[in-house]
Amino acid sequence: MKTSLTKLLGIKYPIIQGAMAYISESKLVSAACNAGATGVIGSGGRGAAWVRSEIKKTKELTDKPFGVNLMLKDPEKDDIITAICEEKVAFVTLGAGNPIPYFKILKEAGIKVIPVVPNVRSATKVAENGADAIIIEGTESGGHIGNLTTMALMTNIIPQIDIPVVAAGGIVDGRGIAAALIMGSAGVQMGSRFLMTDECQVNQRVKEKISQATDTDTEVTGILAGVMVRGLKNNFTEKFLKLERSGAEPMVLFELATGTNRLSAIDGDIENGSVQVGQSLNVLNKIQSVEDVVLELMEETKTILSSANGILAD
Repeated sequence: MKTSLTKLLGIKYPIIQGAMAYISESKLVSAACNAGATGVIGSGGRGAAWVRSEIKKTKELTDKPFGVNLMLKDPEKDDIITAICEEKVAFVTLGAGNPIPYFKILKEAGIKVIPVVPNVRSATKVAENGADAIIIEGTESGGHIGNLTTMALMTNIIPQIDIPVVAAGGIVDGRGIAAALIMGSAGVQMGSRFLMTDECQVNQRVKEKISQATDTDTEVTGILAGVMVRGLKNNFTEKFLKLERSGAEPMVLFELATGTNRLSAIDGDIENGSVQVGQSLNVLNKIQSVEDVVLELMEETKTILSSANGILAD
């Protein structure tokens, strides 16, 4: 399957395994690459030395292109950028801040820049300043989210932009991929689907909790505080929302949330940790290899796209 994204990144399928803090490391990323998609190392919560080490490990496991996600609020971002440039990854996805000041140094190192943007204004600005592609991530996503849905983002942004647009948020199967492609996306980014794989190193308790969840089992914390995060309902979300709705200061809420992602992903505390996952939960009920996931996704996508012609039949 060829799209502007597969041509840009030199990959077989238009699928990016999205970066997930404490989860997206060399084993998962290389598996996505070897299956024909591409993967992204998640630098969130990690230091520059860890990022450099994971880049090296990934290169030992695959000769395919992969990327690193850069959180622009990370206090070690400059050291992480240095590691990225010196290790020569194929691309960087950038979020949680203004990515434009970092375009020049990354591009001079031969690295493609793919910012995550929340609206038309941001999409237009980064495109005008040399972004190679953009990711539009709907509120259906797990983890840090914005206000607009994936459908609204595709509707509003794709007609305005002449660089590849990658859709993300609530896409977990071939139906979602086909819909995004028909809407004009060059590909998709998926995080939650790759949580449920053999190669994903997230704590097994997280996988079990996700497999038992249904469509109404996520909650968004931080709406009033201005930092929205989607995760499964549990003791943490109940406590956070109670404080938030009572008018607690943002710093109190920030302190409560600090470390909760690691608490679930690494330690397996699925009640007091933040179990970050998107809304499309009912498909996430089995654990497969990354290769099987990618092949299944592409078969579903091809089937849906092929059957679309039947709608036009007289």
